[in-house]
Amino acid sequence: MNTIKTVLLMSVLTILLVFVGNILGGSGGMMIAFLFAVVMNFGTYWFSDKIVLRMYKAQQLQREDNPELFRMTEELTARAGIPMPKLYIIPNDQPNAFATGRNPQNAAVAVTNGILKLLSREELMGVIAHELSHVKNRDILVGTIAATIAGAISMLANMAQWAMIFGGRGSSDERGGNPITLIVMMIVAPLAAMMIQMAISRSREFMADEGGAKMTGNPLYLANALRKLDTTSKRIPMEANSATAHMFIVSPLRGGGFTKLFSTHPPMEERVAKLEAMVYGSIS
Repeated sequence: MNTIKTVLLMSVLTILLVFVGNILGGSGGMMIAFLFAVVMNFGTYWFSDKIVLRMYKAQQLQREDNPELFRMTEELTARAGIPMPKLYIIPNDQPNAFATGRNPQNAAVAVTNGILKLLSREELMGVIAHELSHVKNRDILVGTIAATIAGAISMLANMAQWAMIFGGRGSSDERGGNPITLIVMMIVAPLAAMMIQMAISRSREFMADEGGAKMTGNPLYLANALRKLDTTSKRIPMEANSATAHMFIVSPLRGGGFTKLFSTHPPMEERVAKLEAMVYGSIS
């Protein structure tokens, strides 16, 4: 179901790009913005592991540093049928973790000091399985494609804004556009693209939860871990970049109310409920 939802959201995002591109930038402007977004996000995708790991001062672990974590990860990768990723430790007390890398052959899983102290072996296994599910599903690639399209839409809005400032109404009149409509599009289109991009991210989180639960064979491992992570991460701050917050298993940022529309993570109660339903069935 979440796979279908992701495909539908990606389709809507693509349609939005074509529609907005023709209104704000015409076919030429749309192509320029899309190519710029492709170049920018391709670089981020290709070097994402190095960039984000350095950003959080992650240090690569060797087997002798944490033999149990290595054994656990090897067991899970064997079940998932993917290569063993590199393992990293982040010197931060907030319990959290993320996976990165452009494909399963170039993947890395990073965990914080805090998560190793907080979780039991079974709960940590649930978290690692969740991250390996992201790797197996190539979620970094999916996220990059979504970011490319959303970025192109934002660039088109910026191009149209500068064109109106310096070029007057000429460009819009040539296409027969209403200036009011164009202004509304410049504001609404980037927001709509961002909301769809965040919805795709939330859908992938549900998929990783389900995939991780199946990998361990016990959904409650991850459900119990998520409860602990949600409660503790709110008490222990983490200096996280909002551009990378979606990578973590629980958001390292605080937010509520209206900001939930732009949240990269589903509500924790929904994630836990879905995992428990895998064990106990739906509860009416």
